[in-house]
Amino acid sequence: MKAAALALALGGLLAGPAGAQTCRLALALALDVSSSVDAREYALQRDGIVYALGDPQVQDALFAGPEHVALAVFEWSGAAEQVLVLDWTRLRTPADLDRVRARLGGVARTHSELPTALGEALVYAAFLFRSAPKDCLFHTLDVSGDGRSNEGADPGRVYALLGWDRITVNGLAVGGELEGVDAYYRDELIRGPGAFIEIADNYDDFAETMRRKLIRELGVQVLGRLDP
Repeated sequence: MKAAALALALGGLLAGPAGAQTCRLALALALDVSSSVDAREYALQRDGIVYALGDPQVQDALFAGPEHVALAVFEWSGAAEQVLVLDWTRLRTPADLDRVRARLGGVARTHSELPTALGEALVYAAFLFRSAPKDCLFHTLDVSGDGRSNEGADPGRVYALLGWDRITVNGLAVGGELEGVDAYYRDELIRGPGAFIEIADNYDDFAETMRRKLIRELGVQVLGRLDP
């Protein structure tokens, strides 16, 4: 009896965590809406995300394996100007994704004519991840933008003051507005194991660059392990 009870207890302990971890990735997309992004570029950015989420390869990566992805989207610009446009949403089925794409496609720009406060966007993201589903194994922040931070704390100071042990930060650097934004994102923004940047020559290339980036991000964490 004691041996059977012990085996049952051990079985419960071993099976419990695996069964509880139903979300493999909490992914937050952060979109630049500062003054360097005009109305046309904003539309290309917003519609590019909708396009990328509808791509067959992205969807294959998104729904790979039994564990799902939770998605959130926010816009950022000035130091006090971050707006959540999609709260954490579990994407368990294609129907869930269709609803998210429809919602994002109807989003209106929240701010314009404001500085670029990248550090404050990171602070906002750190607190946003505190409200992410607790069963998500990995946390990734995907920051899109076309310029360097010119207001508030810089990314390095934010990383020094806040705990980022569980959050990987990737970047999508958009060229055409400021020379060297790709180097800035590579040197100052990305953080964590396997962090990377993708580069769009301009906002006309945003949709395809986001598509590549999502395939890469979603393919990294599958079934709670790092793929080779």
